[in-house]
Amino acid sequence: MSEYQYYEFQAIDLPLTGEQMQKLRTYSTRARITPTRFVNHYEWGSFKGNEDAWMEKYFDAFLYFANWGTHVLKIRLPSNLLSLKISRQYCPGGPASVREKAGKVILTFVSEDEEDEDWGGDEGWLASLIPVRAELARGDRRALYLGWLLCAQSGDLDGDDLEPPVPPNLGRLSASLRSLADFLRIDADMFAAAVPASVNTAGEAPSRESLARWVATLPSREKDRMLVRLMKDEGAHLGNELLARFERQQHSQGQSDAESEGQVRRTVAELLQSAEERRRIAGKKAAEEKACRERPAMAARAKYLNGLVGRETTLWGTTERLIATKQPKSYDQAMKLLIDLRDLATRKGGSDFQQRLEALRAAHARKLTLMERLKKAGL
Repeated sequence: MSEYQYYEFQAIDLPLTGEQMQKLRTYSTRARITPTRFVNHYEWGSFKGNEDAWMEKYFDAFLYFANWGTHVLKIRLPSNLLSLKISRQYCPGGPASVREKAGKVILTFVSEDEEDEDWGGDEGWLASLIPVRAELARGDRRALYLGWLLCAQSGDLDGDDLEPPVPPNLGRLSASLRSLADFLRIDADMFAAAVPASVNTAGEAPSRESLARWVATLPSREKDRMLVRLMKDEGAHLGNELLARFERQQHSQGQSDAESEGQVRRTVAELLQSAEERRRIAGKKAAEEKACRERPAMAARAKYLNGLVGRETTLWGTTERLIATKQPKSYDQAMKLLIDLRDLATRKGGSDFQQRLEALRAAHARKLTLMERLKKAGL
């Protein structure tokens, strides 16, 4: 397997300056660098920069993909939009971690899966995940909870650890959150086990009228400060700040903090057990459905074999003649007859079939094509 690594950084709140772009260029002559992006991939060698340092200084989002199964996503937000204390409830470390630097909170999600080395796509994935950042800025904690599930399914938490407060509408993920669950390879059964503890709230966005009524209640002095921030070009996140405040105060829009804290919180072991039970039930159902689909074919096969009873000697003779032709089509017909003879012998519980098959193998050992056909047929 050849090596492949993909790196993409995006600046969202502030574009890169010309000086910053020149600085980044010193790390790579091949990378695509624009005022909002740094993109590069490697089939040999490795990234010369420092992801964490770049997230602190330049960028608001980062995605990494390696074809040996590593996926990494980093998201940066101002600390007044994403609480470090709350984030740590959901991202304790390991696969999901959080840190604060210079007034910015940086989330890091890491998924490792060696069996999933053929992940489809790299370019375009970060674009599908970027809206998660705006959802976090509005106070939506579902992305954080997915990070906690990642830690739980990865074995990085103790069985008696309690889950953090389950955010509302977990069962109604946005397109970007579904992309996040896919990128992090969140176990479908683990996720389904978590959903029942999440309340569903009204999915409609607040109306202009309800927002106007709420804004009218804000103190005039506070509104003045907001206008000054806008005039000084310091209001990039002002809309999200206000919307998050509005939604926290609207009981009808979701759970209050007190309600979240009063939830019946499950342990990691309970969620894992529930997920395993879901897998067991799903497996049993799938096996029953498969048996139901195969039953007519099994009945037809049994009827066919009934018609061959007593003709075994003739079938062996026909098989020998077909093999003697050394023709591929004749070999195919011989394989079908040998499978019939094997199934007839299995019915009787005798061992003579295997003895005759070994004798046939010995007699035709130099016919390599025949030997390959026998192996492919499981004979």
